[in-house]
Amino acid sequence: MKLIVRDIPPRSVWVLEQAGVHPLLARLYASRGVLGTEELDDALSRLLPPSGMKGTGEAAVLLADAISASQKLCIVADYDCDGATACAVALRGLRLLGAKHVGYIVPDRVVDGYGLTSPIAQRVKDSGADILITVDNGIASVEGVATANALGLKVLVTDHHLPGPQLPDAAVIVNPNQPGCGFESKSIAGVGVMFYVLLALRAELRKRGAFTAETQPKLDALLPLVALGTVADVVKLDANNRRLVAQGLRRVRAGALPAGLAALFTAAGRASAAATTFDFGFALGPRINAAGRLSDMTLGIECLLTDDAARGDELARTLDGINRERREIEGDMREQAMQIAESLFEEGEDPPAAICVFDPDFHEGVVGIVASRLKDKLHRPSFVFAASQAPGKEHELKGSGRSIPGFHLRDALDLVAKRHPGVLLRFGGHAMAAGCTIGEESLDQFEQAMALVAREWLDAPTLLRRLHTDGPLSPEYRRPELVDTLHREVWGQGFAPPMFSEEVEVVSQRLVGEKHLALKLKHQGQPVDGIWFGHTEPLPARVTIAFRLDADEWQGVRRVRFLVEGAEER
Repeated sequence: MKLIVRDIPPRSVWVLEQAGVHPLLARLYASRGVLGTEELDDALSRLLPPSGMKGTGEAAVLLADAISASQKLCIVADYDCDGATACAVALRGLRLLGAKHVGYIVPDRVVDGYGLTSPIAQRVKDSGADILITVDNGIASVEGVATANALGLKVLVTDHHLPGPQLPDAAVIVNPNQPGCGFESKSIAGVGVMFYVLLALRAELRKRGAFTAETQPKLDALLPLVALGTVADVVKLDANNRRLVAQGLRRVRAGALPAGLAALFTAAGRASAAATTFDFGFALGPRINAAGRLSDMTLGIECLLTDDAARGDELARTLDGINRERREIEGDMREQAMQIAESLFEEGEDPPAAICVFDPDFHEGVVGIVASRLKDKLHRPSFVFAASQAPGKEHELKGSGRSIPGFHLRDALDLVAKRHPGVLLRFGGHAMAAGCTIGEESLDQFEQAMALVAREWLDAPTLLRRLHTDGPLSPEYRRPELVDTLHREVWGQGFAPPMFSEEVEVVSQRLVGEKHLALKLKHQGQPVDGIWFGHTEPLPARVTIAFRLDADEWQGVRRVRFLVEGAEER
């Protein structure tokens, strides 16, 4: 592993400090590309306007007409946290804006697969709906939209995924990544796209005289859900996404959050009054996602929709139980997948350029998480496959892949599809995460084809694991209250949480729980505790480490400790 200290532009640091930003925060922001305080202004008035997103005006007219005609609306959701929050935001927002008949359908990961399929379109029609609205999906649903059109449904696609070669023939498409859309925040999550559609709808209804600027419903009540979905979907936190997340966090900390969301904080053992992006990404998000992976995402959506505290508590505890089951399944699968992966190369050798593993007992709902763990451990593009559980699809394998910087996974799948027609039955995704379906008989061919692409595209510098850090930590910043300050900020994908690096002395070290390394360190001559979760190899007496800051409490005293993330190899 190589530790790389981020560049810190002194001019940007000076500008931020002169504007009153804390010196440490000024340094952290400047190294992440922030040039001035206007980028840190998280006021709602600073959000990019909805008019800049192609299709929002047409979507607003379509929905306003439907509301005035008392038509029935049906939302087709997705079974991850972004899809669940987008569905809840759509339902809550449309009802706030006067829609009387709004329902939803969420596909089953196993039975239905992803997105708006023809059978899902038929179910929407059978529900009595007039308008079909997709959230966090639909941009690739050419056939599903065609079926919906044939059934007499009007389709509004709201999505953020990359479009394929052909766009669906929907009445309206709202997606910042569609051709011709100049919206600056291309990385907005699906829940953010739906929130923008609601902002445009409110403006349209105001124009029609349904209410005034003073009497219009306040959509900011939806921001806690927008923030949760944005962080959980690991989209890049550009300035606009950071504003959405900051506004959501502010409301959560003030206690202005739905009952089900409050219950999720309690079930996860987290305090909503001190909510952080870490809570969204690693405590609440996984509990929502677990429903889509192992059970029915309806549970997650209903938890986000309820305003009844008792009902919210019941649903949150159910989701927590499903997440515990998910962790058990994942643990067993991860161990098995690692054994298969490590059997692909001899001890002391480098792993293959790409990793591909399959076992008949793998659960398809957890393949993505396990692929991520393999990628983290081996630093290689990794695919994990499970046998499809869908009726009539028993001979298909469903795979999920995770990649490393410098290897665009969806483009790699596209190249495999072109070189080997018929091997990939379906595929899609992004640079760092993608999914595909293959026939069971094609597994070896897929593995060889992906490995060849990886060997062609990956060079030695790309295969060297790099960890970007913020350099040394000045001792005066090693204070619990400063840790709290850092935790309150908005960090995430593309705006990495602070990680420092420097040489320390290892005074003592011991294993705890058989898989974590507990450390007594000297940092610039002063004692500090450290822990390296999931690491068992001992460290030398002096070592350069990368670490995050945490504060733990012992006998009523709060102390800073270092959460070690890596050590530089000499």
